[in-house]
Amino acid sequence: MASRLKAFITGVDGQDGSFLAEFLIEKGYEVHGLVRRSVNPMCNLEHIKEKIILHYGDMATENHLSKLIYDLRPNEIYNLAGQSDVAASFKIPEYTGDVTGLGVTRILEAMRAYSPKSKLYQASSSEMFGDSPPPQNELSPLNACSPYAAAKIYAHNMAVCYRKAYGLFVSCGMLFNHESERRGLNFVTRKISNAVARIHLHKQDKLVLGNIMSRRDWGYSPDYVEAMWLMLQQKTADDYVIGTGETHSVREFAAEAFSHVGLEWAKYTEYSSPEFMRPGEVNLLCADASKAYKVLGWKPRTTFKKLVKIMVDYDIKQESGG
Repeated sequence: MASRLKAFITGVDGQDGSFLAEFLIEKGYEVHGLVRRSVNPMCNLEHIKEKIILHYGDMATENHLSKLIYDLRPNEIYNLAGQSDVAASFKIPEYTGDVTGLGVTRILEAMRAYSPKSKLYQASSSEMFGDSPPPQNELSPLNACSPYAAAKIYAHNMAVCYRKAYGLFVSCGMLFNHESERRGLNFVTRKISNAVARIHLHKQDKLVLGNIMSRRDWGYSPDYVEAMWLMLQQKTADDYVIGTGETHSVREFAAEAFSHVGLEWAKYTEYSSPEFMRPGEVNLLCADASKAYKVLGWKPRTTFKKLVKIMVDYDIKQESGG
């Protein structure tokens, strides 16, 4: 009887990590996940905690990462960990560079030394494109507009470097914005859906936002983790842009969320708040994912309206005590 495939997911307790863990468990994988001791990993993993093996550690600790990869020798590694809050990266740029950028180098070195047959998925980001003209594809220039984007570009370039120099199987997913009911409240989409739920339930009076004209290509996280897996099932490693190919503004997201509960967004929203304006802003990101559609056979299944509905309905249930 063939042994089960083994996967190692860093940042397994996050939005993407938890959905990916579910996806791989359903496919029969033995799933291991890396979490920090300073957080409660069960928030998104409570329902699968008996089916996953957790390891405590940190992307900033080389020895521990190396030992884990040496001990596990996983078939597949999914690096989803890092400081992923773009706004926060301006306040903690050194930490962002360490865990989001250098953390990838630590994994790559451990792979090269101890597990060269492992396949690595590196979570690159659409933020790397910055102010490059849309739609952005795999050949678009990388122009960082934030410390987060700069760290992701470093990580992306190191992944490509190790793929070329050492022949490691390293694929990078240049994922455009993808959200869900498991998104942290520090992200604007979940901030909106939660505020709409609370306002609908008369628990909050208003929603305060920064730049509402910023446009993003928004998809649903469970759709996107499938693309991650598909990248590691190919014969050769490569880079892929993943997105829907359509954009919506923060204003549109808020309007759609309020409309779902029968409210007019403008009556309950304040915007252009200096508190939520970034020193560097990316105004428009839109994916050209034609390569992924053709090579991976992947396409998003969840529409923008459905995504907003899922998030608002979830927050109403949570805020109602459900």
